[in-house]
Amino acid sequence: MSVITNNAMPQSITLTSELMGKFKPAKIFKNAVDQAPPSNSQVRPTSPPRHITSIAFDDRGETLITAGEDETFRLYNCKTGKSQEKVSFFALRTTVARVVSLEVSPVDDGFMSGSLDGTIRLWDLRTPHCRGLLNLPSPSTPLVAYDNSGVVFAVGLNHFCRILLYDMANFDKDPFLTIHLDDPTLAKITFPPRVPFMTTLAFSSNGKFILVGTSTNAHYIIDSFEGILIAKLIGHVGLERGKVGREINPQPSKGISGNEVSWTPDSKFIAGGSQDGKILVWDCSGFMNENGDARQVKKGQDPLIIPPTHTLEGHPGPSRCVQFNPRWAMLASAGAEMAFWLPDQSNDVEESKIDGKKKAVP
Repeated sequence: MSVITNNAMPQSITLTSELMGKFKPAKIFKNAVDQAPPSNSQVRPTSPPRHITSIAFDDRGETLITAGEDETFRLYNCKTGKSQEKVSFFALRTTVARVVSLEVSPVDDGFMSGSLDGTIRLWDLRTPHCRGLLNLPSPSTPLVAYDNSGVVFAVGLNHFCRILLYDMANFDKDPFLTIHLDDPTLAKITFPPRVPFMTTLAFSSNGKFILVGTSTNAHYIIDSFEGILIAKLIGHVGLERGKVGREINPQPSKGISGNEVSWTPDSKFIAGGSQDGKILVWDCSGFMNENGDARQVKKGQDPLIIPPTHTLEGHPGPSRCVQFNPRWAMLASAGAEMAFWLPDQSNDVEESKIDGKKKAVP
């Protein structure tokens, strides 16, 4: 992990709990999404501001792409902090059903899509035709995710509250592991328990854990080998409340959730957004030992409750997109506006100068 500086050579840096608490907005893009023209009608009220709905870094961490409700993609240079290009959705539309989840393979030129027609399609960038098709039970709004080896992929099905793990070489066969997302602590709050609505799936860098982001006030960590629920992340306000913080319904819904939680590249921390605009950081050492393995948890046992280690302020409005740069000590958050976050190390520099002066005194 490196930190962006004004020097030609990047400086190496290690992500620690102390450093994660020092991230502050370094640049805010106020016009990152085009707003709708004002309505002249007195009957129809003005609609809420348009938001960015998804962000992603390239593998080298040099470019960020955003997708927004203004139906455009935008590219940003992470080193210069400048917008590079703007592309309309209409230029990239296909004849398949609406895609609700997309994941690029970490090992080749393939990618995977999940659509509202209940299908998972495997694609190759070198051909316009899909190279594999997986039909799912209906109704489905599937989530998809690759592990870092590209050998295993996960499919999340909200209607059945299941996560299916497939072998890439045998995707047309039955899943080799079926995980039921069952949080026993929810039954202690309401009966019947309010089932969480999954919006994000992401493997840890070592492939041993799956981060399950939901639209509710909790995210989950699952052991990807045993399928056991290990930890529950709390402290944020779920994005199912939408842009204006409405009251939640008895049945959970997606709301504006979908891209607000992610691992750091070393999988030692998790960063996530909140409806109130805060950025939260969770320390994974609570459920992970020094070797990166899961701490002992029995099946059916209550998950370990993990509150945020740090709460970062500075994002205007709901922080519905939060992603960590894969190469640089840099965080991006987005909603009605977008921000690049960098660790504020000014105090560290001042302290080192003071320590140097003390050592120089005879």
